[in-house]
Amino acid sequence: MRSQSLTFLETLVNTPSPVGHETRGLRVWMDYAGTYADETFSDAYGNCVAVLNKGGGPRLMLAAHADEIAMSVNFITAEGFIHVRRTGGIDPAITKAQRVTIHTRQGPVLGVVGNVAPHLTRGDSEPKAPKIHELFIDIGVASKDAALKLVRIGDPITLNDRFEMLRGDLAVARAFDNRIGTFAVAETLRLLKPLVKKLNVEVCAVANVQEEVGLLGARQIAYSLNPETALVVDVTHATDYPTVDQRAHGDIKLGSGPALTHGGCNHPAVIQRLEDDVAAKKKIPLQHEAMSATSGTDTDVIFWTRGGIPSGLISLPNRYMHSPVEMVNLKDLEFIPELMAGFALSIAKGEKFKVVI
Repeated sequence: MRSQSLTFLETLVNTPSPVGHETRGLRVWMDYAGTYADETFSDAYGNCVAVLNKGGGPRLMLAAHADEIAMSVNFITAEGFIHVRRTGGIDPAITKAQRVTIHTRQGPVLGVVGNVAPHLTRGDSEPKAPKIHELFIDIGVASKDAALKLVRIGDPITLNDRFEMLRGDLAVARAFDNRIGTFAVAETLRLLKPLVKKLNVEVCAVANVQEEVGLLGARQIAYSLNPETALVVDVTHATDYPTVDQRAHGDIKLGSGPALTHGGCNHPAVIQRLEDDVAAKKKIPLQHEAMSATSGTDTDVIFWTRGGIPSGLISLPNRYMHSPVEMVNLKDLEFIPELMAGFALSIAKGEKFKVVI
C-alpha cells in the first residue's frame, strides 16, 4: 500500500469515532477525501459527502459507515465507579480488563474496565459471561462527586487498542469495522481524480453515521442524495480460523480478495457488472457470499430508498469482528477502491440498472 494511504488508514482507525459522536473521525476523512473532490459537505447529523465530477450523470453513491461500536457512561456509584450502556455490538465478555478512554467535553479521561482477580473468586461456582450492566470502569477517583467533575452521564467510551501491522500484509486494530469502508471510498476518489474526463457519473463518496445502532445515517443520506446507483463497503466475517462452522457461515478467507454478496438487496445487474465486467478485466480476485433476509449492512436500507436504488455490497474479510483485535489483509483492502473505480468508469451516460423481465 502506498505510504500516504497507509498513514491515512492508520490515522483514521486510531481516531475515536463512537456511535453518535463521529465528528473527530469524520474530520480526518473530510480532510483527505476533500483533496480529491470538487466539493465536500455534511448534513444535520454529520453524514459527510465528497463529490467528484459534479453535474455528471447518473449519480453514483459510494457509501461506508464512519461509526465504531462503543459504550457510554450510564451510572456512577457512590464510590465513583462507572457502569456503562452499550452502543452497538460490544461483547461484555472481552471488554473486561481493557483500557478505555471516556470522551468528555473537557477532553479525554482514561480508565480501566475492572476485572476481579481469580484469587478472589476461587471456589465460586463456574463463572458466567458478564452482562453489560455488570461491567464497571475505574477512573481512579474515590467518590461520585469526584467522578462527576470529570465525566457525565452519556459520555461515549472507546477501547484504547490501536492500529498495528502484524506480519506481512496483515493488520490488527479495533474498529476496522468500518473505517476500512470510509478509507476505501476516499481512495476510490483518489484513483478517479486523474481520470475524471473519462467519467460520465457524478461520484458521491459518503461517510455516514450511526450504522451500528440501526443503519440510521445511511437512511438519511441516501434519501437526500437520491442516487441512481449505490455501492456499499463494509466488513464481513472471515471464516478461516478455528471453531467457525463454514457450513453455516460460508468460506471466506483473508488474502483471497474482497467478497461480493448475492441476493436480497444486491441488485443482480450491479453485481454482474462488478464481477464480469470489472473484476474479470482487472484480474481482481473475488470471494462470494449468499444472504438470506438481510445483509446486516447499510445496503439493507439504501436499496429501498425512494422506490429502489440499485445497490451492491462489497465486503472486506475480517477476523474477530467486534473485538479489539480485528484482523484484515491490506491486499484485500487495496482491491476494493480499484473495483469501485472500475465500476464508476464503466457506467454510460444516463445508464440505469434494471432487472430484465
